[in-house]
Amino acid sequence: MHIGIVTSEFTPDIGGVEIYATEFAKALVAYGYEVTVFVHTHHDVELSIPGVVLCPVLKFCRRLDRNIFKQYEVDAWHVMNAAHSWLVLETDKPVVVSIHGNDFLNPYPLTGSPALASWNLLWRYANVITPLDRWFGKKFTLKYMREALPKVKAILANSQYTEQVFLEYFPECVGKTMVAQVGVSDIFLATSLGKKNNAITQLLTVSRLSEPRKNVDRVLEALSQLNTQFDFRYTIIGDGTFKPQLEMQVINLGLENKVRFLGRQSTENVIAAMQLADLFILPSSTLPDSHEGFGIVYLEAAACGTPSLATRQAGAIEAIGDRESGFFVDEPTVENIKDALQKFLKGDINFNSQTCRQFAEKFTWQRVVEKALPFYKPEQNS
Repeated sequence: MHIGIVTSEFTPDIGGVEIYATEFAKALVAYGYEVTVFVHTHHDVELSIPGVVLCPVLKFCRRLDRNIFKQYEVDAWHVMNAAHSWLVLETDKPVVVSIHGNDFLNPYPLTGSPALASWNLLWRYANVITPLDRWFGKKFTLKYMREALPKVKAILANSQYTEQVFLEYFPECVGKTMVAQVGVSDIFLATSLGKKNNAITQLLTVSRLSEPRKNVDRVLEALSQLNTQFDFRYTIIGDGTFKPQLEMQVINLGLENKVRFLGRQSTENVIAAMQLADLFILPSSTLPDSHEGFGIVYLEAAACGTPSLATRQAGAIEAIGDRESGFFVDEPTVENIKDALQKFLKGDINFNSQTCRQFAEKFTWQRVVEKALPFYKPEQNS
């Protein structure tokens, strides 16, 4: 059977949905399926994944992409972003959708855009038509989602929390959803576990530095209040628009000797940093239009034997075993983060590396894919 995957995010780009789409495709190949992944024309396709054909042919616009899809023969489609669910309106093949949270809370990409710049000479008026494109895109992307999502075969949510929020927004999809969660990549589970013997406590964050809800600034503020009481080293891996601002904050807080920014790193370097770290820190906030749908990175840290500090909100609750693979603050205030870090740095809270890994081992991509397999069968298509 040939499965076509449509995704806005894929390797080598970094992020939770990128990991989800990539590992899902690899798991399908492991099951013996033929897999073609459809990405944007600008996507980097230099990285080769055995058994996966990568097609950079899409514009992320229904008007432009509908005819492109007709050129390919597949037995079923799996859409990795709710904004691409319009495909079910253009095909007689089964369509399964994975949802992650932000893809339906604040739809992206704007597949409902009319792409006015592609109409003859309208590109000459980019300053005028770009805002119009965006306005129409927001309006029609949501319209298409409301029309399409109730018609797909199944909707896989990455957490119970994501499913709950989704059904509040799309009650017409009751009966279509199921919680499939996520998995952790084998490369993280294959790492060796040893006792952490750091003379100085090592703290770590791995995140895109383009979302204020990740609260890296609050972690820095909290650490500044513990600076004279404890010795520690805090490593931040990731890049984004807020990085210069965070770097300036470190200087203003007098943390230059204890905090370092490594920027974007390879998976191998991320694993090495996670193996070394005593604690992974990512106390994300939940916003009306953005939340931590699950948090694969917490599982990755646990697979490397490292516990996490997160906010007891959204999907993080399912991604971390409380006092098993991490602990929580109820609200990500500076004071709460400071108190939690103080307890950890004092040794009042301890974790076992093997226990962390055992929690992560419960999450496999094979289990996620198994949820989708029954819905690829053509005979179930209505």
